[in-house]
Amino acid sequence: MLFVLRMLLMGVHFILAGLVGLLIGLCRPFNPDNSRLCARLYSLPALCLLRLKLKTEVRPLREHRRACVIIANHQSNYDLYVLGRVVPRRTVSIGKQSLKWLPLFGQLYWLSGNVLIDRSNPAAAKRAMLTTTETLRQRDTSIWVFPEGTRNLGHGLLPFKKGAFQMAIAAGVPIIPVCVSNYAQAMRLNRWDSGRILIRSLPAIPTAGLSLDDMPALIERCQQAMSDCIAAMDRELAQA
Repeated sequence: MLFVLRMLLMGVHFILAGLVGLLIGLCRPFNPDNSRLCARLYSLPALCLLRLKLKTEVRPLREHRRACVIIANHQSNYDLYVLGRVVPRRTVSIGKQSLKWLPLFGQLYWLSGNVLIDRSNPAAAKRAMLTTTETLRQRDTSIWVFPEGTRNLGHGLLPFKKGAFQMAIAAGVPIIPVCVSNYAQAMRLNRWDSGRILIRSLPAIPTAGLSLDDMPALIERCQQAMSDCIAAMDRELAQA
């Protein structure tokens, strides 16, 4: 019963947040800080409705003042509410072009300046990636990427795709990993307290001077660091 009530309230919240966010987007279209404002708009009420206890340790992310590529593990659709709590200023993300057809959210996502990629069209995808490189270099805007490319459903990191690392190397900007404890399988939305989640950002990993030949080692370094961090957070939650 509690689960059904929560889902109804979450549906109402999703619509209301979308309407307010769309109004923000229409008032200041493509402003790169729209994403942060709208992320908070979705996240903060949702965390209260879901009764998820979120602890964040993201000082490296919060204090970084220059453009960077932010990479995070992608577990479920609830990431919108969980990770929305820590999206920094002037940050946009990369999403599938099909997102723009979602009522309210898709138009809001587009007006927030996020980059939409048609993965079925290699030429269009390449142009979009060049746009993101210009964004990182010239517009003092960071880009948030889920390098797994799809949801892992809380079963551990999937292999990382190359796009985020190509962008970082091409623009010469650092990579900041953001790690979320494995919550997708642990949430209990039919209970009053649904669960506890930890989010931790790691120190920035520089890419200046790297070439594409260095990319495999860079990917391995980032994935290993994130995997170790997630495992450590899971142990902390298990022992609490």
